[in-house]
Amino acid sequence: MKHFILKYIKFLGIVVILCIVVGSFYCLRPVHKAIVMQYPIVLKSMKVVSLSTYKADTTETDSSPLVTASGFKLDSLNPKKHRVIAISRDLKELFSFGDKVMLTNAGKFNGIWFIHDVMNKRYKNKIDILINPSDRQLSLKGVLISKI
Repeated sequence: MKHFILKYIKFLGIVVILCIVVGSFYCLRPVHKAIVMQYPIVLKSMKVVSLSTYKADTTETDSSPLVTASGFKLDSLNPKKHRVIAISRDLKELFSFGDKVMLTNAGKFNGIWFIHDVMNKRYKNKIDILINPSDRQLSLKGVLISKI
């Protein structure tokens, strides 16, 4: 009987050690599944683009310069305060009207902006920042736009 108890204790010890090893493997291993699932979302909502500026004027827009393509109404005295971006039509796959986006590597235009307009179909991989009539036009390359 003593021999049986010793074998039983040894067996329980092995089972406990095995449970600890297997359990620690599952607890301490890196969670690759979550990382793999995040990448498609993050990569789809980021894009390196060219940036230019535009003014709410009929020479640079359509016949209703104070209303964007999304129907958003601009302040005629200070349209820049709305922080509006127009995107080229190829970017509509990644971004939608009303999206809140972050611009980086854009100098004084770094920060949070809102997509409310689209550009003429001749433009590709480009964004247009709405500025005030008195502001100077500007263009940049290598600007990162990412959805928030």
